[in-house]
Amino acid sequence: MPGMAQLTFRDFAGAIMGGNSKLAGEVLEQLLGLEPSVATTAASYFQSRMAADPAFMGKAMGLRAAVTGGTDHDIGALLGECFGLTGAAATTAVVALRKQYPA
Repeated sequence: MPGMAQLTFRDFAGAIMGGNSKLAGEVLEQLLGLEPSVATTAASYFQSRMAADPAFMGKAMGLRAAVTGGTDHDIGALLGECFGLTGAAATTAVVALRKQYPA
């Protein structure tokens, strides 16, 4: 998609806050390099965790710190906690984040 602005987690948060889970999934698809169905499920997981736990957004904000200063393991653990990603999907997401936010 040439000419399209680089999506960020701010775009994802805006979609979540606006209750637009379809857009949130599309943003995750790009940010984390996920298949559409996996991205949609991850966005729903995030939304349900956020609704259930007032402290959750703080954990989600920790992802940025993990990406800029943590290990791949740290990032993978937070992706699991925030988006329910495991296995190959988590590995794909870590690689995508490392490309977008080189240490």
